[in-house]
Amino acid sequence: MSDRHLRVESLIRELVAAFIQQEANTDPLITVTRATTAPDYRRVTIYFTTIPDGREADAMAFLQRCGSELRGYVKKKSNLKIIPFIEFSIDYGERHRQHIDDIAREIDDKK
Repeated sequence: MSDRHLRVESLIRELVAAFIQQEANTDPLITVTRATTAPDYRRVTIYFTTIPDGREADAMAFLQRCGSELRGYVKKKSNLKIIPFIEFSIDYGERHRQHIDDIAREIDDKK
């Protein structure tokens, strides 16, 4: 992956996180975990988790409802030539990692 590609992903991830922090309620707390950008920069997928668990549907509804406003925010705050279409996905990999960490802590506590 090119350096430019990584910089674009990082920029979009930071801008989306800032937008969510400004616009979303804190219940549930939405955390942007990563972003992946298509090779032509026309699509980006934002991966997120929520606290508490199980509130992903509420977060997804908010993010999809604010999609065009979010795209405008990215356009305003960046100097990207191509403003990508933004898609959202729950980061199940991060959820599984957190679950494994919880299990490891339980095992350590039993020692």
